[in-house]
Amino acid sequence: GKILSPEVLIVLDDVREPGRLADLVASYLGLKVEEAQPILEMVDPADRLKSVLGLLHKELDILSVQEKIQTQARGEMSKIQREYYLREQLRAIKNELGDNDPKGEDVADLRKKLEAAKMPPEAEEEAIKQLRRLEGMHPDAAEASIVRTYLDWLVELPWGKQSKDNIDIAKAKKILDEDHFDLEKVKDRILEFLAVTKLRKKMKGPILCFVGPPGVGKTSLGKSIARSMGRKFVRISLGGMRDEAEIRGHRRTYVGAMPGRIIQGIKQAGTNNSVFMLDEVDKLGSDFRGDPSSALLEVLDPEQNHSFRDHYLNLAFDLSNTMFIATANMTDPIPPALRDRMETIYLPGYTQEEKVEIAHRYLIPKQYDENGITAKDVDMSNAVLALVIDQYTKESGLRNLEREIASIFRKVAKRVAEGTDKKTTITVDNLSKFLGPPKFVPEGEQEENE
Repeated sequence: GKILSPEVLIVLDDVREPGRLADLVASYLGLKVEEAQPILEMVDPADRLKSVLGLLHKELDILSVQEKIQTQARGEMSKIQREYYLREQLRAIKNELGDNDPKGEDVADLRKKLEAAKMPPEAEEEAIKQLRRLEGMHPDAAEASIVRTYLDWLVELPWGKQSKDNIDIAKAKKILDEDHFDLEKVKDRILEFLAVTKLRKKMKGPILCFVGPPGVGKTSLGKSIARSMGRKFVRISLGGMRDEAEIRGHRRTYVGAMPGRIIQGIKQAGTNNSVFMLDEVDKLGSDFRGDPSSALLEVLDPEQNHSFRDHYLNLAFDLSNTMFIATANMTDPIPPALRDRMETIYLPGYTQEEKVEIAHRYLIPKQYDENGITAKDVDMSNAVLALVIDQYTKESGLRNLEREIASIFRKVAKRVAEGTDKKTTITVDNLSKFLGPPKFVPEGEQEENE
C-alpha cells in the first residue's frame, strides 16, 4: 500500500540471507515500536521471517478491505453521477422535442391559472410570492407539496366569479309555489329580497334563519330559493361541530392543514354569490378546541364578512355577496350574539288539510317513483290520508307521514310483483291491514264541546 522506490525492489531481489531479508522487509512495513521490538529481539532468522510474514498477511488483509470499501464508494458515486447525467440528457432531449420538465409545466400552469383567477391585489401578491418560492424548490421536497396545495386553493377559489342573478319576480314566485305549498310569509320575504336586489343591483346578502320542527321543509326551502334566483346551492351541516378550525380552517404550518368548511363550500359552489345553507345551527357545540358559534359571528355579519379571513388562506375573502341561510329546530340554544345577526323566520308546521294537500302534490308522486308503482296500481282517498295523519302520525312536519305512505306502497308493490292485476283500493276500513292498529287513538273528551 506504500509507494516504494525501484531500488528497494532490486535490493530485495539480491538478498539471499533470511535474517537480512526479514529485517529489510520489516523496516518498510512502518511498524509501531511495540510491534518492531519483538522482531529485533529474535535471534533465529526463521522465526523472524515467520513473524514478518504474519505482519505482511495482516497488512494485505487491511489493504483488501480498504480496496473493497473504495470500490463500493466509487460504484455508488458513479451510479449517482450516471443517473444525474442521464436525467440531464433526458431533460435536454425533452427540451429539443418541446416537452418541458414536469416542474416547469406545473409552475407555468399555475401561473396561467393565477392570471385568470382575478384575485384582489393582496391575494395576487401572496400567490406570486409563493409561486417564486415553489420555483426555487426541488419538486420532491416536502415543503414543495404544501406550497403547491396552497397555490391550488388560491387559484381555484372564485375570487371574482359570480353567477348572473335571474331576477324575474313572477317566475321566482312560480318556482317557489311549485316546490312548496303554503309558507306564504317565507315566500313573501324571499320575493322582497329579489325585488330589492333587482332595483339596487349590489346588495349585502341577508342572513335568514328558518326555525321550526323537523320535517317542515327548512332545508328544501333553501334549494328552492337558489333555484328561483338562478344561483348555486351549497349546504353544510353544523350539527355536533365542536372545533373552531372547522369554520376558520387550520394554520398552514400544521400537518394535514386545510381551509375551513366555509371556504370549502365557496370553492365547491364555484361562485362567490351562492346560496349557502348552514344546517342545524342550534346543534353547535364548544369545548377546549374553541367555540364554532363565535367563529360564525364574523361569517354571518354583513358588516364584517366582506373581509373574512380563513386561517389556512390567511387572506381576506369577500363573503358579502353570498346569501347565508341558517336552519334550527329551536332558537334557545343559539347564542344571543349569533341570533342577533340573523333574521328569524318561523315555520310552525302544517295543519291536517295542508298535510293532505302536500301529500297529494309531492309525497305520493315521489313514493310512486321510489317504489316502482303508478296511480293505476293503487287508489287512496283524502279521507284515508286524513286518517293516516290523525291516527298514525303525531308531528308538525311530514317525515313520518311520508314513511307511512311508503309502507303502504311497499305492500302494494309486493302485490304487483306477485302478478296481481287488480287495483289496490285503500279505504278507511282496510287501512289497519296495511299499517296495523292506530298508534294514536282520539280521546272522546277532546271531541266533545265543553
